[in-house]
Amino acid sequence: DWLHNEMLQVEGKKMSKSLGNFFTVREVLEQGIPGEVIRFVLLSTHYRSPMDWTAEKARQAEATLRKWYAIAAAAPNGSEPDASVINALSDDLNTAQALTELHQLAQSGEGARLRGSLHLLGLLQAAVPAWAAAPDVDLSGPTARLVALREAAMASKDFSAVDAMKAALLGAGVEVRMSKAGVELVPGPGFDGAKLEAIR
Repeated sequence: DWLHNEMLQVEGKKMSKSLGNFFTVREVLEQGIPGEVIRFVLLSTHYRSPMDWTAEKARQAEATLRKWYAIAAAAPNGSEPDASVINALSDDLNTAQALTELHQLAQSGEGARLRGSLHLLGLLQAAVPAWAAAPDVDLSGPTARLVALREAAMASKDFSAVDAMKAALLGAGVEVRMSKAGVELVPGPGFDGAKLEAIR
């Protein structure tokens, strides 16, 4: 059995040699774009619709996969895929809907079913790929500093110092997660250790 998908576009234009926007998967891999990211972008459109490859879609796919891997990493290998993902694929191979279901699993923190579903779609093998692994960095210092700034801001009602530090951390590629429970800093896709050192 085989299927024929709609045309592939690049940045909104039909891919063709005459337009000079023709490339192969091998060439995209050689540019340093991980295979899982390429697969994610292609799966995000139903095969009956035109697929549009853009640099922004690749960037968003990489960021999304990093978040999903962080949630799924603690779950055991061999986890079962979620029924909603299987149902989406059973409905005329609706891969775009399957990815929507993965978003729901991630939002609800369903690590095991997320891991099983990522594996089913070929987006995660036995381990989180090296390109997506968070760098091993000690963020306890900046975390303590942000906690102290936050406590002072709660008392003074002046959050400008907190906002400035959050902006600096984001600029260094550090994801800032603040809630009533506390502050969590996580190295993100654009993590830059030199920029982090500059704000300590």
